[in-house]
Amino acid sequence: MEQYEPDRPSAAQVAAMRRSLRSGRASLTRRSLLRASAGGALAVGGLGTLSACGIPPAAQTSGVSSEDHSAKEKTVSFSNWTEYMDVDDSGKKRPTLDAFRKRTGITVKYTEDINDNVEFFGKIKPQLAAGQDTGRDLICVTDWLAARLIRFGWVQKLDASNLPTAYANLSQQFRSPDWDPGRAYSYPWTGISTVIAYNKKALDGVEVTSVSDLLDNPKLKGRVGFLSEMRDSVGMTLLDMGKDPAKFSDDDFDAAIARMQKAVDRGQIRRFTGNDYTSDLTKGDFAACIAWAGDVVQLKADSPDVDFVIPDSGYMTSTDNLLVPNKARHKTNAERLIDFYYEPGPAAQLAAYINYVCPVDGVKAELAKLDEDAANNPLILPDKEMAAKSHAFRSLSSKEETAYEEKFAKLTGA
Repeated sequence: MEQYEPDRPSAAQVAAMRRSLRSGRASLTRRSLLRASAGGALAVGGLGTLSACGIPPAAQTSGVSSEDHSAKEKTVSFSNWTEYMDVDDSGKKRPTLDAFRKRTGITVKYTEDINDNVEFFGKIKPQLAAGQDTGRDLICVTDWLAARLIRFGWVQKLDASNLPTAYANLSQQFRSPDWDPGRAYSYPWTGISTVIAYNKKALDGVEVTSVSDLLDNPKLKGRVGFLSEMRDSVGMTLLDMGKDPAKFSDDDFDAAIARMQKAVDRGQIRRFTGNDYTSDLTKGDFAACIAWAGDVVQLKADSPDVDFVIPDSGYMTSTDNLLVPNKARHKTNAERLIDFYYEPGPAAQLAAYINYVCPVDGVKAELAKLDEDAANNPLILPDKEMAAKSHAFRSLSSKEETAYEEKFAKLTGA
């Protein structure tokens, strides 16, 4: 396990975190509602303090458990993102959580207290670093933070005997990320895919099938958008260059930056955006852009001119992941909840509400009962051909992350 070191983040990393809160995926809920709070902004403003607060290093373990009280205490505390759980028509009840309680007798204390990864890490870091209970049995964080928590030894290894359904039904494309081979510590809640979106009216007959078209076609000059999230824009460019985002070198990264820089210098790329590309795309200010699939699903429902394409070179996918923190009191109950959401029924209900990539195999028939369009949407249920084109950005060392964010910040003008 990597020793936790409270280093102060670089200026480029702080800028990247601010971008994420202000206009990246962290700025909106999973159903396009504001989720960046004053607390989130304050957390970013205080990043230096959070990163250099003198917290002692974590013990070098593979996860620290406390006595599991699951058998006697029929409860589980679950921290998740805002609007990341199904609700009924009244907006007050959560059908799948109610179904879990009725079946198991376990009550879920469900809290929407994750506004962004950086802020949430600041919340739980003091307790985890000190070897204390966070008060949470289950958390949901994005892959780069999940990787960090695993490296520090701050989450518990899962008991496979409590996860038979999850193990059987986990989609192949999510089974073995480089930061958690074999999913020993985590299971994905959803996948978040990066694709090319376009406005058919704004294209006016221009064909867009690849990142090369975005970067090089003079007919699109000044009408192209890229994302302000480094892993998405660089990852898609690497794929277009025939490089694997899971194995690239420093030279490959520099070449991808240089390629985008040429497009910036020519005025080909209009700007780098977070979720605010949705307005540019629907208005036609962007003819085409790099986009997040969850947004595209919703945009297509309201804007007939909006559509998407998966490049032959592939597309990027990240994940939000379920983990059990050290010292959690109800680990077995948490594992039972994870396993429950890998059953086709609950997984379909969740997917029908949040519209992100479902990581559970075998849900199509159940999802079709709820929403036939969603069941046939490859952005929610990728078929084998699409899943085979999915790629993940490799884990970065602290040194690499600092260097890469600085280069990307210079490119974007952040």
